[in-house]
Amino acid sequence: MFMKFYNIIYFFAIALLISSCARNPVTGKKEISFMSESQEIAMGKQYDPSIVSQYGLYENKAIQDFITLKGKEMAAISHRPNLPYEFKILDSPVVNAFAVPGGYVYFTRGIMCHFNNEAEFAGVLGHEIGHITAKHSARQQRDQILGQVLLMGGIIFSEKFREFADAAQQGVGLLFLKNSRDHESESDKLGVEYSTKIGYDAHQMAGFFKTLKKLGGEDGAIPTFLSTHPDPGDRFNKTNQMASEIQKTLDPATLKINRNEYLKRIDGLIYGDDPKQGFVENSIFYHPELKFQFNVPASWKLQNSPAQVQMAPADGKALLVMSLAEGNDLQTAKNKVIQDNKLSVLESTNINVNGLPAIAMLSEIVQTPQQGGQQGQAQDPLKVLTYLIEYSKMIYKFHGLSTKADFNNHFSSFQSTMKSFKVLTEAAKLNKKPTLIKVVEAKSNATLQQMLSSNNMPQVKWNEIAILNGMELNATVASGTMIKVLGGQL
Repeated sequence: MFMKFYNIIYFFAIALLISSCARNPVTGKKEISFMSESQEIAMGKQYDPSIVSQYGLYENKAIQDFITLKGKEMAAISHRPNLPYEFKILDSPVVNAFAVPGGYVYFTRGIMCHFNNEAEFAGVLGHEIGHITAKHSARQQRDQILGQVLLMGGIIFSEKFREFADAAQQGVGLLFLKNSRDHESESDKLGVEYSTKIGYDAHQMAGFFKTLKKLGGEDGAIPTFLSTHPDPGDRFNKTNQMASEIQKTLDPATLKINRNEYLKRIDGLIYGDDPKQGFVENSIFYHPELKFQFNVPASWKLQNSPAQVQMAPADGKALLVMSLAEGNDLQTAKNKVIQDNKLSVLESTNINVNGLPAIAMLSEIVQTPQQGGQQGQAQDPLKVLTYLIEYSKMIYKFHGLSTKADFNNHFSSFQSTMKSFKVLTEAAKLNKKPTLIKVVEAKSNATLQQMLSSNNMPQVKWNEIAILNGMELNATVASGTMIKVLGGQL
């Protein structure tokens, strides 16, 4: 009887796999797929509002029109021209570009600031469209389903962290930005192919990998290009080889770079943090519009977005999140936080934080075997320190969490940050203006360093601006060449 039942399940599984086979439009090969095209489109429509809410859109019609124009032109010559593509600029300083199934492509203003010509932009645009046309997210889902039993135990801890980071938003990034090395390499090839087809020199795409390699030295600068991505230096060599190969039958002189045209487009873009959304100076986070400030733990990484502020140590063993809580009063907000996060409250106290009414809670979350892990074994509990602070008719919510084993190592950092929350009154911080990209033209031959000096750029910014221009400080800038410097408030 058991063997008969086993055979039924076996043949059902084989039938499911056969019926789930589809031809990949890029590779031309048949492969198992558990996601139809209509499901891909539905997934994109589902996640797009969360992504826009998480980062916000950058309000610049000229730049938005440019990415839409080039995106539609490239989509039309891609392997999947019939998808309802959408292209958006996100209001984030992070150097990032990513794609979601169904035709949704996102570039941050941070990465737009770091391109130095249209050809670099076109190569990365083709790379992201390539993730969609090659169905990388759908193939990733297939691999996750087929390997679910093996992977289940390793993702529970990160899932609980995501819940406190408002998983609908943070989870999108973690799911769709972690493509495999093979997928990244395949998309590099498609970026070369697609950008060449619309008339750009793909060697410039290779050059942008040098910028990425230099940016890799900055903490948190390029979260998309993590350990799953090929080394930018190696990508430079391989992409150059692919560009040379595809250009064999073309006249390189006919391929566009459009340096000055692109630089003129981004003249005036906000560079780095937009102060009105919050900024960090000397380990203090300031929010001029909402008029508050708090301390950031020393050496911790911080990521700011319209929805929340996330902070974490380099080892990733703790997470500190600040956002708005639901509720018109502290008690309502407390009840909602407990319910939403399934907290087992150990202690709760009404307190005062720098003159503001607040509640402090210490809680625990026990992860059950049903949530994952080996059968019959509960996972390491999470401990959470929560502060709810009432200010200006809103409730600000801080969560500091770690495993029970690590919690005491981070408790003082959590508490110090939460207790430092206070009203911002300093005029210089309230009136801080953004730093802008400013495009200038060389009046005579000079080195980049000489140009930065003559444009009154602070010496401490020279290396950063050199990376922004994709150049070395000792590089010669020919007369008439445009470069980027920084304007506004440095």
